[in-house]
Amino acid sequence: MISLAKGVLLGKGLQELEKWALSEGQQQFRGRQLHEWLYRKGAKTIDSISVLPKNWRNDLNHRGIEVGRLKVIKNFVAIDGTHKLLIETDDSETFEAVGIPSENRLTVCVSSQVGCPMGCCFCATGKEGLQRSLETHEIVDQVLSIREVMERRPSHIVFMGMGEPLLNIESVLRAIRCLNSDLGIGQRKITVSTVGVINTLPKLAEMSMEILGRVQFTLAVSLHAPNQKLRESLIPTARSYPLETLLRDCYKYFSITGRRITFEYILLDSINDRLEHAEELAVLLAGFQSHINLIAYNPIGDNKFRRPSKKNIELFKSILESKRISVTLRSSRGLDQNAACGQLRRQQYLNVIN
Repeated sequence: MISLAKGVLLGKGLQELEKWALSEGQQQFRGRQLHEWLYRKGAKTIDSISVLPKNWRNDLNHRGIEVGRLKVIKNFVAIDGTHKLLIETDDSETFEAVGIPSENRLTVCVSSQVGCPMGCCFCATGKEGLQRSLETHEIVDQVLSIREVMERRPSHIVFMGMGEPLLNIESVLRAIRCLNSDLGIGQRKITVSTVGVINTLPKLAEMSMEILGRVQFTLAVSLHAPNQKLRESLIPTARSYPLETLLRDCYKYFSITGRRITFEYILLDSINDRLEHAEELAVLLAGFQSHINLIAYNPIGDNKFRRPSKKNIELFKSILESKRISVTLRSSRGLDQNAACGQLRRQQYLNVIN
């Protein structure tokens, strides 16, 4: 009999489900039925998959086999239509997922961990540390949950929620494979964001080729500073991962995958948004096959950092463009509902202990 890891169905592909059904003494088409109910109909329990024989459903329940869906305990809706979900795991941990709608797309911002160990000083997630990494089904569930509450099919996925994806590479890549093959979301519409973990970018490239067959998702590397000294002041882990080494690893990733890298840069008022910072950033990335996403800081309830003025944001962008650097200004969404990563979970935590 084929073993079902952790007793969870969600995250398994069609062929895996067909083979598993056969190993259970069922006909192969039962695997196809499971696949349809998991990914198209969004089944949440074994009993809800009514096309399966009742005696098999009873046996699966008795053995602790589960669909693997989680519980949405809060859904905050912003004025602009952004949905922010607080999701609870079977072991009572909580994490966040965000649905960001526009006229032609629905982007789901997913988490890869409960909390984060990276400690970036401008990020709410890092203030609570790391509890654990998420399993593949817990990542896939976020997309299904957003689809359900927003009653709309997600078109784009960004791993920019809670956690550092490169500290959970295998689950993240298996989730990408599932989202691509089973939910029909193209790899080119999926982005994995990382602040950088030493010695992992070449590993990510190699594991991506192994698990996905080909690498088409976008890798987004968070720089947030044009030099090592400033970056260290914002990202504690940068002390052990110099900017020069990070960029060298980015070159290695590009040479293996052939995929252009996106660099993310959060603009913090009077800290990294000055004209000299834009000039320095342009020099740093000159000749690099890349694109820059500028992101205006989303306040997290403290007074340490501020959002730059619209004028400064536009000026920073124009300097990069004048240096022939490909750049996009990403709009902030859901500001009235504390949409910065980790804010909702942190607020829930503080409410509990107080």
